[in-house]
Order: sequence, then C-alpha cells, then structure tokens
Amino acid sequence: MHGPHTEPLLHGVMAEFRTPEELLEAIGAAKAAGFTKLDAYTPYPIERVLDALDLHHSKLPLLVLGASIFGAVAVFSFAYWASAIDYPLNIGGRPLNSWPAFIPATFEGAIFHGGLAAALGMLLLNGLPRPHHPLFNVPRFVEHASKDGYFLVVESDDPKFDGPAVRRFLESLAPVEVNEVEN
Repeated sequence: MHGPHTEPLLHGVMAEFRTPEELLEAIGAAKAAGFTKLDAYTPYPIERVLDALDLHHSKLPLLVLGASIFGAVAVFSFAYWASAIDYPLNIGGRPLNSWPAFIPATFEGAIFHGGLAAALGMLLLNGLPRPHHPLFNVPRFVEHASKDGYFLVVESDDPKFDGPAVRRFLESLAPVEVNEVEN
C-alpha cells in the first residue's frame, strides 16, 4: 500500500530579473512587504545589492579577533610557564620572565590562531561544505546565474513565508520567471 503523500520541502521561491536595477527594485519591494530572509544571486558582485540586503555585517571579524587574542595569550602564557615556572634557567643574570624574548612567538601564535579561525569560520558561517545547493535544481538558474541572470530568493524560513502568496508577490514584480526551489 502507498503511504501518505508528502510534498518536498521548499527552500524558497525564486524570481529572475533582466537587469540589476530590476533586482534592486524587487529587493526594496520585498523588504517593504516585510520579508527578511532574502538572498540574491548575480553574475558579478554588485555592491548595491549587498547594501540593499544589508549583508555587510559578519561575525567573522570578531571570531578572528577573539582567536588571535586567545592565541597570543596562550603562546605568551606557555612561554612564561616554560621559562619561569617549569624549567627556570638563570643564564647570565637575565630575569626568568624575559618577555621581550616571547614577543615573536606571541605574534606568530596570534597570526596562526587568527588565520585558522578565519578559514574555519568562513567555512562554517557559509554553511560549507555543501555538495549541492537546492538552487541548482532549477534549470533556469543553472543556465543563467553566471551569465546574465539576476535572481532574488525569498527563503522558506522567513517568518512571513507562504509559498503561493510569495509566488504571487514575486510575479507582481514582472520578473522573467518565478520558480519554486525544492530542497
């Protein structure tokens, strides 16, 4: 016997526009309509799209700063512990806590931990590795995203998301095409 029919979960509803200006107008209209989970895809970087989507705020700089400070403190603490506590050698009358000698290693510890946090944080905050994104299920996106298409996606985890209503809203903006994006 057949079980209950389950519909595939939607990632969102996507509309394609002809020009960057049309995309920017659509982003403005979507934000004015109260949508907050929006994403845009263009064949080249467009600073105005980033501004319109308010995507300039990232947690990555704070993550890198925190990891760098942690790395510097950890390496300096280890150097102090090794030199003054665990194996104190008074050679030539120098102080056990000869902090100027610890500066190069402390700097390198900060750089190493900051770089590692930047690489791992970028992967995690971007949701990578992700072998396949749901947008690649839409043939029109595959054909035009890197050539001449400007796409706006209203994601399904938006608090105001209602599939048919979002589709009607996006169709009212006169796009080239509107597609439902299935997971």
